[in-house]
Amino acid sequence: MNTRSLIAALVLLVAALGAGAQEQAFTNRATDLKDKADGATVRSLPENTEVKVLQRAGGWTQVEAGGQKGYVRVFHLRFPATAEAGSSGSSLSSLGSALGLGRQRSQSTTIATTGIRGLSQEDLKNASPDGAALQRMHSFRSDAPGAERFAREGKLSAHTVDYSEGGRR
Repeated sequence: MNTRSLIAALVLLVAALGAGAQEQAFTNRATDLKDKADGATVRSLPENTEVKVLQRAGGWTQVEAGGQKGYVRVFHLRFPATAEAGSSGSSLSSLGSALGLGRQRSQSTTIATTGIRGLSQEDLKNASPDGAALQRMHSFRSDAPGAERFAREGKLSAHTVDYSEGGRR
C-alpha cells in the first residue's frame, strides 16, 4: 500500500469512528420529550419518531428530535444497528469492507440492544429516603390468605423452578 492510500485509509477510519459518536434511534411507542430527566414535558413524540442520541444517563437518554433537545426514557427507544453475518460489526470491519479488503458479506441483519447500569457509589451516597413513597409501597402489600385468594380467582397455579448455579449471584 503506498503512502497516499495509507493516508486515505486513515482519514476514512477516523471519519468512520467519529460517525458513531451520535447514534440514531426511534421511539418504540408514543412518549414525552422532557426538559430534563423526570422533568416537565416539552412535547409529545409519536411512535417511530427518529431521534439523534446525544447522551445516555441511566434510565434516561438525551436526544434531539426535530431540532429540539430533551430527554426520553431509554426503554421508549429502539436502537437499530446493522450487523453483517459472520462479522463483529465493528467500524474497522465496516471500513475494511468499504475499502474492498477481506471477504464480501451479502447477508445483513438488524439488531437492537438496550442496557441500563445500576446505581453508582455516588448515587448511593447522595440518596435520601422518601417516606411517602415507602408508605405507598407498603399499601400494596398482601398477606398470605389474600395472595392465595388472588391466585385462585386468577386461576394461577404453582410451579417449582430449579435455579442453576450459573444464574445465581
